[in-house]
Amino acid sequence: MQELVQEIARALVDHPEEVTVNAVNGEEVTVFELRTHRDDVGQVIGKAGRTAKAIRTLLGAIGMKLHRRFSLEILEE
Repeated sequence: MQELVQEIARALVDHPEEVTVNAVNGEEVTVFELRTHRDDVGQVIGKAGRTAKAIRTLLGAIGMKLHRRFSLEILEE
C-alpha cells in the first residue's frame, strides 16, 4: 500500500525524487504520511482537494477488501 501511494504521488509531481511516504500502523488504522517538495504540495492536493480525495477513495476501497482502514495525511515542510 505504501508503494502504491508513493507511485501515485510521484506520477503527479515535478520533483518525484523528493516524494516520501511513511506508514504509521495503529491497531485499526494505518496512516500514510506523504511528504513532497514544497512546490509540489498543491499538485498532490489538486484543485479543491479533488486529487487528495481521489487517493483517499482508493485507499478506502482497498481497505474494505483488506478489512483495514487506511488514511492519508499530506504534510508540508
